[in-house]
Amino acid sequence: MRKDGVLRAEVDILVPFFDVDSMDIVWHGHYVKYLEVARCALLERIGHNYQQMRAAGYGWPIIDLQLRYVRPARFNQWVRVRADLVEWEHRLKINYLISDPATGERLTRGSTVQVAVEIASREMQLASPAVFVEAVERAIGREPGDAR
Repeated sequence: MRKDGVLRAEVDILVPFFDVDSMDIVWHGHYVKYLEVARCALLERIGHNYQQMRAAGYGWPIIDLQLRYVRPARFNQWVRVRADLVEWEHRLKINYLISDPATGERLTRGSTVQVAVEIASREMQLASPAVFVEAVERAIGREPGDAR
């Protein structure tokens, strides 16, 4: 069982024709795009999206991506993509679940890890920038800097 996050976002996506192969199932590489849509929704919930990350002086490249395909998604099927924030103080780790919203059936699960890189110096940071940590703490209802 994957760890539940402190904050979650869900998006529903209708599988388009151009995402499927000749067998009418989603080509494996397109799942990464679905994760990105959910990740962007999660960052909006946090109140610190990619534009705000860049304005703060940091890029957040993905350094690890894990996917486990359980059942295929098919053309014209609605899928629900859930993104759970599980780590944010030293790196950004998000767990994902792609499911069929009509049946609740699990289709795919995954995770991504991103690290902050200072844009000016291109140096990886050993801790998440304070501006990001504070945004997460506000989003989860904790005063920035409060002990747990």
